[in-house]
This record gives sequence, structure tokens and C-alpha cells, in this order.
Amino acid sequence: MIALLLYRTVADHLVPWAMAFATRMLARSLNMPEPLVHSTGDYVLAQVTAFEHGVGRSLCPFRLARLLRAWWRGRH
Repeated sequence: MIALLLYRTVADHLVPWAMAFATRMLARSLNMPEPLVHSTGDYVLAQVTAFEHGVGRSLCPFRLARLLRAWWRGRH
């Protein structure tokens, strides 16, 4: 019980600090302000999500296999 409390306390305090530290280090390495790093990350996430729901859905291997089988049956 004490170990769980200790892990949770450490995680509650360490994870936000580590994320802020990683963001700050990334911003410094890219020579960008931190808010710009945050907004760029949000933009990239939106673009990836749009790709996955748009083109990514048509590239699904199961869908492609079904289309290939239907095309192959139509040729014979």
C-alpha cells in the first residue's frame, strides 16, 4: 500500500515536470519559443489525424486485400 502511494505521488509530480522539461529542451534545441512548440505539436497532431481518417483509411490492408480479390475475380 505504501509503495503504491509512493509511486503515485512520484508519478503525479514527476510526469508533469518531465513533460515541461522535455518541451523546454525541445524548444531550446529548435531555437523556438515554448508556446510555438505547443501550437506546432497541436498542428502536427491535427494533420496526422486528418491523414489517418482520410487517406489512411483507404490504405487499410484489409480493404486493399478485399479490393484486390474483387478485381481478380472480375478478371476471370
